[in-house]
Formats: sequence, C-alpha cells, structure tokens
Amino acid sequence: MLKSLTGLLAGISLLLSVNSMAESNLIAMKTDLGTFVIEVYPKSAPATVKNFLTYVDSKFYDGTIFHRVVPGFVVQGGGMTFDFTEKPTADPVVNESINGLPNDYKSVAMARQSDPDSATAQFYINLKNNTGLNATGTKPGYTVFGKVVAGMDVIEKISQEPRGMFKAHPEAPNYAVRVLSATRTDSAGVQAIINAQRATKPSSIKDALVPIDENQ
Repeated sequence: MLKSLTGLLAGISLLLSVNSMAESNLIAMKTDLGTFVIEVYPKSAPATVKNFLTYVDSKFYDGTIFHRVVPGFVVQGGGMTFDFTEKPTADPVVNESINGLPNDYKSVAMARQSDPDSATAQFYINLKNNTGLNATGTKPGYTVFGKVVAGMDVIEKISQEPRGMFKAHPEAPNYAVRVLSATRTDSAGVQAIINAQRATKPSSIKDALVPIDENQ
C-alpha cells in the first residue's frame, strides 16, 4: 500500500514537472560555441511567442545555422540548414511590434521581409540598441518578443566569427555555427548552464538570470 502510494506521488510529481517545463518561458539554445538562454514575453507578444514556441517544441530549430552575422548590429538565424537550404515553415505570424518592447541590446525579435506580417521562423538578437528597427507611430517595426537572459557572451562570440567565404551569403560565418538544440528550461536549468560554462570558461559567463518585467 505504502509502495503504491509512493509510486503514485512520484508519478504526479513527474507529471507536474513536465507540465511546468512545457509552460516555461525560458528557452535554452545550445550552439557550437556555447549555450544561451532566451526569456520570451507572451503577454506583450502572444502570437509571436506562440509561433516561436511551436517551432521550439517541434525541434524545428535543431540543426539550423546563424546565417547572418553583422558585428555591432544583429546575429540572425533559425531558418537555414548548414548548406543554406531554407526550411519549410508554417504560415507567417501577425506583426506585434507596437507592443512597447524596443529593439535594445540583448533583445530577441522576428526577422521578416518588407511585408510587416511576413515573419515565420527566423529570429535575431540585437547587438546594440537598434532604434531604427522599432515601430514608430502606426508604422510597424520588427517584433521584439524576448531577451537573452544568460549567455550573451556566446552571441557576441558568434558575432565575431570570420565571414566572407560565401559569395551568395557574405554575412554568414565561414564555418557554420549551428543550433544543436532548442529546448524549454527553468531557472534551475539556467543556473546549471551558467555554472557549467563558468567551469569550462572561467570568466566568460557574465550574465545571471534576472527576472524581467515585460510590462515596464
């Protein structure tokens, strides 16, 4: 009887843990150069976050590369494989750039074409405060939906990769930097990532997980 009850409680605990992880707003992206963590903001950009998490949960980003690297501007990825083949995506998501979240340093936003509502899977991380990418008045900008809360040094490292080997993709790193995996995590998982990277690169991780109020 006691053994059965213990097993039942363990099962419930595991189920709650799985459900909690499925609802997590923290995404760990493991790359060839290290791991960084994105916190997404569903209250400010509900459609965009739902779209992004759908790609995360389906493992769409696993194996994609950072195909556009512009030092001092952005690091962009999430849509191409190592041979620059574009992966087929779901329908575009509505533009939510008029949400009060600016394209500031460390923020994560959706890449798109000239049509404001053309974003699908590709995203970018801002390497500085890119005010020119923000919405102005009623003119849409580029939708910010999250922020890098740990491992920004990994993004900076990607931004410094040599480029220019590929004529058709001059902003792509000469050697592909892949997303090895993109998975939901929690604060304990983030701390474990930070600790692991500190152990292998003693002064490389300068970020700590800091709660962010997306309503500010």
